[in-house]
Amino acid sequence: MLGQKRIRDYGVKIGRLDTGNLNSITDLGGVTVGHVTLSNKEIQTGVTAIVPHQGNIFRDKLIASSYVINGFGKTIGTIQIEELGTLETPIILTNTLSIGTAADALIEHMLDHNPEIGRSTGSVNPIICECNDMLLNDIRGRFITKEHVIKALSNASSEFKEGTVGAGTGMLCYSLKGGIGTSSRLMPMEHGTYTMGVLVLSNFGILSDLKINGKAVGEELRDAINISYEEKNKGSIIIIAGTDLPVSERQLNRIIKRVVTGLSRTGSIITNGSGEVVIGFTTATKIPHEKTSQCHLVSMIHEEDMDLAFRAIGEATEEAVLNSLVTATHVVGRNGNERPALKDLIKKSNIEIAK
Repeated sequence: MLGQKRIRDYGVKIGRLDTGNLNSITDLGGVTVGHVTLSNKEIQTGVTAIVPHQGNIFRDKLIASSYVINGFGKTIGTIQIEELGTLETPIILTNTLSIGTAADALIEHMLDHNPEIGRSTGSVNPIICECNDMLLNDIRGRFITKEHVIKALSNASSEFKEGTVGAGTGMLCYSLKGGIGTSSRLMPMEHGTYTMGVLVLSNFGILSDLKINGKAVGEELRDAINISYEEKNKGSIIIIAGTDLPVSERQLNRIIKRVVTGLSRTGSIITNGSGEVVIGFTTATKIPHEKTSQCHLVSMIHEEDMDLAFRAIGEATEEAVLNSLVTATHVVGRNGNERPALKDLIKKSNIEIAK
C-alpha cells in the first residue's frame, strides 16, 4: 500500500488462500487505520488507531473476543470484552508507558461523540494495547499526548503505511526493525465469500529464529552479516483480527486462538518475557447499546466451516508479521541504539528470501 514494497514484491507467497484487494485489514468494509509518528533522535514512538466501523461503535457494538497467548503485557479493556463479548470503541496501539494517556484520550473521544455516557447510560470500555519500544525510544519521556491519539483517529483511512510508523516507530522484530504490518485472506464458502484481516504491532524474536515461508532466512543473514549488538528474545506482539464472517463470540474466540500457527511459522517460540495478545471482532452483527423489545438474532456459521477461518487467520498473521519487517526502515534512536531494516540486509547480503 502507498507505494511500499511488501513481502509479495520479493516473490514470497504465503499460504493457499487469496488476499483481498489491498491485502490489508481494511479489505474488511468499514475498517480504517490511522497513525501518528514521532521520530526525532531519542523520540521514536507513536500511535496507531484501528476504527472497526464507520458508524457509532458505542451505540452499535460489534461481537468481539480477546485471547492472551502469553500475558506479559498491559492491555486495557479485555476484561469487559471477555465478560460481554462486545467491542464499543476503536482500538488504540502505542508504547507501554503511554497506555494511560491513550485511554484518557480515547475516553474523551467517546464522550465527545456520545453525550449519554455517564448521564443516561453507563461508562465506556476503551481498548488500548501496547508494546515496549524502550531500546530505540526514551519511553520515560512519555511523549505521546491526547492530541496524538485524537489525530490518529481522525487520520484513519483504508490505505496506510506499514513498518516504521505509528505505534510501530520504535519497535523491533527478530532483532531487526519491526512495527506495523497487515494482511488479509478471502474465505469462499457455500453461503458467501468472507474476509479475514489482520494487523500486527510486532516487537519480538531474535534473528536466528526468523523463517520466511519455511526458509531459515534469519540463520543465513546472521552468518552473512556482522551483528554488533546482543540479541535478546524479549518483546511482544499485538494482533488485531477483523472479519465479516457471521460468528458467535465463542466461535470468534476459537478463530483468534489460531494466530499461533502464523506466529510459529515466522519462527516465534513465544518466550517468557513476551506479551502476545489478540483482539478479534466481526462486523457481521451489530449489537445495539439500547435494549429493544425483541430478541436479538445472531447469525453464525456451522462448525464445519471453521477450518477455513482457522487457515485464513494463520496465513494472514504470518504475512502481516513479514510485512511489518520488510516495510520497516533503519532507525537510530535513544543513546545511539539502532536496528537495521530487513530489506537493507537482503540487499547487502544478496540472500534470496523466496524459495
